[in-house]
Amino acid sequence: MTTATAPAPWRQLLIASRPVSWINTAFPFAAAYLLATGHVDLTLVIGTLYFLIPYNLTMYGVNDVFDYESDLRNPRKGGAEGALLDRGMHRRTLIASAVSSLPFLIYLVLVGSPLSWLVLAASVFAVLAYSVRGLRFKEIPFLDSATSSFHFSSPALYGLVLAGAVFTPQLWLALLAFFLWGVGSHAFGAVQDVVPDREGGIASIATVLGAARTTRFAIGAWALAGVCVLFTAWPGPLAAILAVPYILAAAPFWSVTDAQSSAANRGWRRFLWINYACGFLVTMLLIGYALR
Repeated sequence: MTTATAPAPWRQLLIASRPVSWINTAFPFAAAYLLATGHVDLTLVIGTLYFLIPYNLTMYGVNDVFDYESDLRNPRKGGAEGALLDRGMHRRTLIASAVSSLPFLIYLVLVGSPLSWLVLAASVFAVLAYSVRGLRFKEIPFLDSATSSFHFSSPALYGLVLAGAVFTPQLWLALLAFFLWGVGSHAFGAVQDVVPDREGGIASIATVLGAARTTRFAIGAWALAGVCVLFTAWPGPLAAILAVPYILAAAPFWSVTDAQSSAANRGWRRFLWINYACGFLVTMLLIGYALR
């Protein structure tokens, strides 16, 4: 007879940091900073490493700690879509996120400006406010999607501010498009959790709007993001096409009922792969922009 054993602590921390999503926060910072400065330096390396691992461990690990009770009822948890940490790992996870982040944050504060400190503080605050008891932005419908989107768009904003970029209307439109993409992504991700969230007493954009209307909201956000980039500098308008795969992935769930909302997980899994493909294409567009 064999007994199941919990994964090693380091493995649980790794799973909690969601390696599949590391690139989603590190790349926006690195791309924004590199395009603004035009060169590779130590600050680029330090900032990219911070947004690659410690930032994600804080964002997802803290969420796993404070969402433990509801995650027990969610069949998606326990892998790439969300860790199910042992209770004994909760304190370790919080300590690990703080200890791993602190050296990077100290460096970034030392090399930054007061404005960059403000953006960085807002980014870290949003990561914590989404999950920690007493704030729980994730349980405030619509603010949940906005906060989640800021998790991914703020590294880009921070990279630009840290590099001293000049903010033009076109740059603001590009950032708005990125923010709208994040809003749509969070909203669609919430659709699949309507039932477990309601059973756990957790409010979200999807529990308020319902599965079908939330799916339509997500599609609208992605479409509006595509419209925004049409007014950016060439080759930015080409990025409008990248909204199409996301819309197509969610479209089959346009009328999904709340009872069948878990079926949206199929679209969400496609979404994860679409991110990689679209990320590659965005990289090509950014290279094209840099070489103009």
